[in-house]
Amino acid sequence: MRLVLLGPPGSGKGTQAVRLKEHLQVPHISTGDLLRAEVAAGSKLGLEAKEVMARGELVSDAILLGMLEDRFSRPDTANGFILDGYPRNRAQAQALDTLLAKIGQPADVAVLLEVPSELLVERIAGRAKAEGRADDTPESVRTRLKVYSDQTAPVVDHYRQHDILRAVDGVGSLDEVFARIVESLGAGRAVG
Repeated sequence: MRLVLLGPPGSGKGTQAVRLKEHLQVPHISTGDLLRAEVAAGSKLGLEAKEVMARGELVSDAILLGMLEDRFSRPDTANGFILDGYPRNRAQAQALDTLLAKIGQPADVAVLLEVPSELLVERIAGRAKAEGRADDTPESVRTRLKVYSDQTAPVVDHYRQHDILRAVDGVGSLDEVFARIVESLGAGRAVG
């Protein structure tokens, strides 16, 4: 199973990805974790990324794709993977499709966790308070959610057009949401 996990900040992607990793017996690939690991390892791409980040810039799609290509070449991805945090825009989705086609591992399904914005604001604000983060005010969270929506709506459309998008209600207990995700993977129900 080659799964792309989509959803706004606070939708539970990371939590559910960990559970799906165990259930599907495939690696969870978070682009944020991958980037940090490559920088820490001092790889060629990691050093390039470190230099870019030191200038306060965003790491280019080319660097991220290079890291993903290297990660997908490892033996543990032979039976699939869960990709979390990428793609974030249509250009990245198209580049990912090209990369996955090149290595003969096209995405099987894209799961979108749907959670109402106000609940996301509550979740992130609660998490920020618990973690002592002052930067996640309700206003800043709403701004991040607007940016996410503007940038990723085309990604959702991209996967819908490829007939591999599955929308899942992300509201409920961890077990309820997990059960819905697993059901969507087996049901083959496309979202049109």
